[in-house]
Amino acid sequence: MRRWNGWGDESVQAHLGDGARAFLYERVGAPTRPVDAALAFALTQVRDQPPRLPAHALVCTQPEERLRASFGQSLADWLRLRFGRIGPVTDGVAWPESAAEVRELLEWARQVGAIVVPCGGATSVVGHLSRPPSERPVLTIVLTRLRRLLRLDPLAQLATFEAGVAGPDLEAQLRAHGWMLGHYPQSFEYATLGGWVATRSSGQQSARYGRIEALFAGGTLETPTGPLHIPTFPASAAGPDLREWVLGSEGRLGILTEATVHVSRLPEREQFLGVFLPGWAEGEAAVRELAQARLGLSMLRLANSAETLTTLRLAGHEGAIAWLERYLSLRGCGEGKVLLLLGCTGGAAQVRAMRSQAGAILARHGGVSTGTLLGGKWQANRFKGVYLRNALWDAGYAVDTMETAVDWPRVPAMMQAMEQAGRGTLAAAGERCHAYTHLSHVYPQGSSVYSTFVFRIGADFDAAWAHSVALKSAVSEAIVRHGGTITHQHGVGKDHARYLGAEKGPRGMAGLAALIDHFDPDAVMASGNLLPASEP
Repeated sequence: MRRWNGWGDESVQAHLGDGARAFLYERVGAPTRPVDAALAFALTQVRDQPPRLPAHALVCTQPEERLRASFGQSLADWLRLRFGRIGPVTDGVAWPESAAEVRELLEWARQVGAIVVPCGGATSVVGHLSRPPSERPVLTIVLTRLRRLLRLDPLAQLATFEAGVAGPDLEAQLRAHGWMLGHYPQSFEYATLGGWVATRSSGQQSARYGRIEALFAGGTLETPTGPLHIPTFPASAAGPDLREWVLGSEGRLGILTEATVHVSRLPEREQFLGVFLPGWAEGEAAVRELAQARLGLSMLRLANSAETLTTLRLAGHEGAIAWLERYLSLRGCGEGKVLLLLGCTGGAAQVRAMRSQAGAILARHGGVSTGTLLGGKWQANRFKGVYLRNALWDAGYAVDTMETAVDWPRVPAMMQAMEQAGRGTLAAAGERCHAYTHLSHVYPQGSSVYSTFVFRIGADFDAAWAHSVALKSAVSEAIVRHGGTITHQHGVGKDHARYLGAEKGPRGMAGLAALIDHFDPDAVMASGNLLPASEP
């Protein structure tokens, strides 16, 4: 059973050892764990909001379904659910089982004056699912029953899926035929193909398989004014690419019901390696050289010294970690060391060549390899790490993340600015913040910058909410001030919508608004995601 107020399956538990708790106490302070609100208390607040939609055979208005469809996985979502400050929720939820039912629901919503919010796996961390700021009724359309593999073309290496298919189901259907997609965001367990396309998602091994914009070949978008069919071509010079209208549209143009994607044969071999480097300068130089050498590596993920220290302290196994640190110190990777994880995927000969070529580059920068020891552990737990959020909350600590991307000359300044913004904002409120950063996706041109912030929740909702809002605002402003994109992989949602204009400019924002108005003149999809909603 999926948790209603946290991440993932209720049967999966993460644990913090005594060493991890001591580390967090030292860095952040003694926590006060809030008392979680009961589901029954939350449902009482939903029942106090009578649904404002007329009856429809496809629409459910049961309180628990409305509650679950109104929240994603942002810290703001967690605070409302855990403290029992539910606030406004959607008026109804529908689970269409065909594109025809999606069209029926869109037309019905137009007729009754409702706003439609599309929902995939409800993994958004930027407020996509929260109720729009409007007095109109809201209908959430959940796409997870649209999950079939419709067509597989082995000659063209294309597969067409219904867009509500979740990551594990998608890969299972492909692997039954010897194929794979290879798109692995951390939310892979629940996130859907349509959600990936709508938010321009990036998977952990996008260096080999490509971000979702490289994988998305075409599909069908059901808009309030009719379907938009995007055919597949290996390439085309026939004007602007209509796929770009759908990619990153975040449900503002319509609902993606089918998506055709590029697929790959299963690789012969795959290895993940862990390499330590003496410090940030050496680590950044090494990953930049690796990316620009275009060796075919499937992943490069570099943690700064604060994240490396956190990873080692939270890992448990204190004796083994102490031995490892002594060994690394003797090899020149002492205090300030950074950890690089890299993926080698392909044929056996390819993997050997990648390891050899990458090893030569890393050696020049003082790299010390641990082989597949740490990389294999990361691979085994790659989708379980997010469960640590539950354990941290239970220990009294909140976690939030912010991410961006910049060209290489601005990476160090951006990393420092994001961390300092988070620490400084909470320090002004009398709280300490443990901030750390990694480069989750590396390109020849530049890199993503992904920062994590850990701080005490406290027992008071209003204070926790104020800290959360202040931190997100300060880090977002630092990103914009230093010339970064407001999002590299999480999407814009409602949380980041006010920062989008800094990247697109007034004329670009006006163009987006005109595009939305073309497909949705009655503002059926006016969720407030991506850019503020405009009433018809």
